[in-house]
Amino acid sequence: MKTPTILIVERNDTLREELKRFLLQQGYNSIESSNKTEALKIIQCSVIHLVIVGLLDSGRDSLQVVQEIRRWNSVIPLILIAHDSTEELAIAALKVGISDYFKQPVSFEEFAASLRRCLFGASFHTSSEIQETPCQGLFDTEKFIGDCLPMKEIRTCIGKVAQTDSNVLITGETGTGKELTAELIHKNSSRNKNPFVCINCTAIPDSLLESELFGYERGAFTGADTLKEGKLKQSEGGTVFLDEIGDMSLYHQAKILRVIESKEIQRLGGKGNISLDIRIVAATNKNLEEMVSEGTFRKDLYYRLNVANIHLPPLRQRREDIAVLLDHYVLEISRRFGRDIKGFSGDTLEFFHTYDWPGNIREMKNLLEAVIISTHSQWILLHDLPETFRHRVIDARMHSEDEKDRLLAVLLSTNWNKAKAARKLNWSRMTLYRKMERYQISQPKSSMVTCP
Repeated sequence: MKTPTILIVERNDTLREELKRFLLQQGYNSIESSNKTEALKIIQCSVIHLVIVGLLDSGRDSLQVVQEIRRWNSVIPLILIAHDSTEELAIAALKVGISDYFKQPVSFEEFAASLRRCLFGASFHTSSEIQETPCQGLFDTEKFIGDCLPMKEIRTCIGKVAQTDSNVLITGETGTGKELTAELIHKNSSRNKNPFVCINCTAIPDSLLESELFGYERGAFTGADTLKEGKLKQSEGGTVFLDEIGDMSLYHQAKILRVIESKEIQRLGGKGNISLDIRIVAATNKNLEEMVSEGTFRKDLYYRLNVANIHLPPLRQRREDIAVLLDHYVLEISRRFGRDIKGFSGDTLEFFHTYDWPGNIREMKNLLEAVIISTHSQWILLHDLPETFRHRVIDARMHSEDEKDRLLAVLLSTNWNKAKAARKLNWSRMTLYRKMERYQISQPKSSMVTCP
């Protein structure tokens, strides 16, 4: 049993001391920090039961800290104290996962009740019932972004799978993060001090794949002037990631199956077997079960690889993560190019949130990079997006069976010209206005800030 420990993240020395005294009076332990970097290190290395986030450099910096804490620990209670409170900030705070929200000056009576609710639940148990449990966060998850339930479950699954030495099959559409998932499994496993070797089964021509995997002896064939150690042996003691395993030929599938069963390889031109200690993680965007039934993928290899399975959902099935992904990649790409991009206009965000993202996260990153390179303002507006992308979104909405989607698509395509939109929909102006009111559609302001 342990008294709850609360982290105070606040730049203002006076308020930080006031909060510290108040927490002491309430019977809580506290740790103080005045900057983001130090706060994140404390959370990762200490047992913290609740975090109070106050003023840093700006309200947006405070929300960014909340987002990064949430990526590390999805369940820890977070209370935000806003120095300059606005409705937009309150809504943004709730979206990024704040447990409670206060504005200055704080009513400490209400604040004490909020602490009890966050720490002990609605039943208000005593603080002696808090159990000390170490942080269960995965190592190096700063790029594994997403707070929706499926992503939380995947993080848990990665942690469990990493602690075993079983083979793993990662499935999911192109661009969902299969290679990153494989890297996290390796980095959180006992093999993490040994190599992680990625082999793209599609990128290497079939005629060269065997020599790339197994290596060859000197003189094995014309041009083999020196001994070459294959990628499988190069990964000794570590993890081999076979990306796009569904594109591997049946011949090479048989070779990989033998490696798994015998834990040995033989170089091209070699006479003896070489022992091998590796873990295999494979990935594919194809349905291997269908391929097995069609005879294009070996059934025995499928069962050998599919000991543990992790399926990554497409972005269209976790739209609640789009905002945090946009924020993360805009910040990352802006820093890389030395730009100061603040965010998006409201209609631009509307585009991003309703688009199906067939290329998933990879498509999002590539689009944002192209936009940030070409734009010269701090806010990304609708006209900054590539014309082909805008047309894809509008066309998809125009063909939607959802009346609200079609209405939005026409308004966007006419640049919110109500008369043109009504004519395009074969509606009267009054019908258009009634529909806009019914669906609560209003023209966004170009100065609207990005949603965290």
